[in-house]
Amino acid sequence: LILIGGFVQLLAGFLAFRKYDHLGGAAFLTFSALWSSYGVTRVLCAAPVSGHLLDIGAGNTEGFTAGSVAFLVLNAFLIILASSFNVVLLCLTLAMELLTVCFLLFTLESLPLPFEIVVLSILSIICFYGATASLTNCVFGKDLLMMGPPLLTVQSSRKDREDPLPCVCPRSHLTSGLRTIAELLNTGAVCGVPTDTVYALAASCKHPEAIEKVYRIKDRPQEKPICIFISNLDQLRAAAPPISPLLWEFMENVYPGGIGCIIRKGEWLKKLGVGAGYSRVGTQDSIMIRVPDLTVLVHLIDMTGPLAITSANPSGEVDSTHHDMVISRLGHKLEGVLCDGESDEVVASTVVNCTKIDESGITIVREGCIPAGKVMQIFEKVKNR
Repeated sequence: LILIGGFVQLLAGFLAFRKYDHLGGAAFLTFSALWSSYGVTRVLCAAPVSGHLLDIGAGNTEGFTAGSVAFLVLNAFLIILASSFNVVLLCLTLAMELLTVCFLLFTLESLPLPFEIVVLSILSIICFYGATASLTNCVFGKDLLMMGPPLLTVQSSRKDREDPLPCVCPRSHLTSGLRTIAELLNTGAVCGVPTDTVYALAASCKHPEAIEKVYRIKDRPQEKPICIFISNLDQLRAAAPPISPLLWEFMENVYPGGIGCIIRKGEWLKKLGVGAGYSRVGTQDSIMIRVPDLTVLVHLIDMTGPLAITSANPSGEVDSTHHDMVISRLGHKLEGVLCDGESDEVVASTVVNCTKIDESGITIVREGCIPAGKVMQIFEKVKNR
């Protein structure tokens, strides 16, 4: 039990550090050392043979007493810090302080057994509730078991609280937020938006100057084409592009989702709603079209028409997987960012060249969140059918 308790505390400290919770990590590592020291010393002193071999007994406990005092001082500091987090962590540090008092009294041979039993019982209850509450709240994503509010709060200055964001940053779950971004895009603005893969920069296909601005914001080479997003395949059917039955069948099997299809470009794009941005999307002969599998983005496209889309990161850098990354990296160059939290993927979409699908099949231009093998399986299945 001593080894298990110490190991659990050590594991909790390691996980806390992995989540960049340095206070929690320091607290649990301290608790692990205290738990192991108290338990091992208590057991060894209770065994006559072990106690004799280790010379633990009356008049030989000065080191243990000094260690107990050191733990008392260190844990007192953790108590102050824990009070700024939540009640459960504060209670845990207070219980550990009582356990340290038990350790100190034990080294002085003045520890009453009832006091030790009460302290250990309290500690066990707090640990059990804290672990259960943390696990439950993490699994369900909401505070089903309360951890309690912080008792001490550090108030930021009025200036810090009122510092404006570099651009308009509405929340994606608010209808008003979606309308705000749609209005910006419809007036020729460039905005950061969530997709079903990573965050992207969006510009209305009706405003070629906005698409040009996307290139400047990203420092993107002009020879790299920009794709378009539509909300559903019915929009594409209404534009009546010259697409073969095989290509239609393939797109029906991959849309909506993280696969973009490169098809031949034509005047039908203007019927789709691309408008004045026709020459600024895709290449001279081809265009990549994707239907995203993200409700909020589909609604946005329904409000704006087709959007020119490219990943929301400076060219050559990693993709943005949270709206905070978009704001911090490019917010000062954008008119707005639609905030939707963590992205569903950490890499961009898979790009498939379908321009010669009837002659020689498809080719994978870029492997992204959908493995190339899975794309080829879908194509073979469609082709055989």
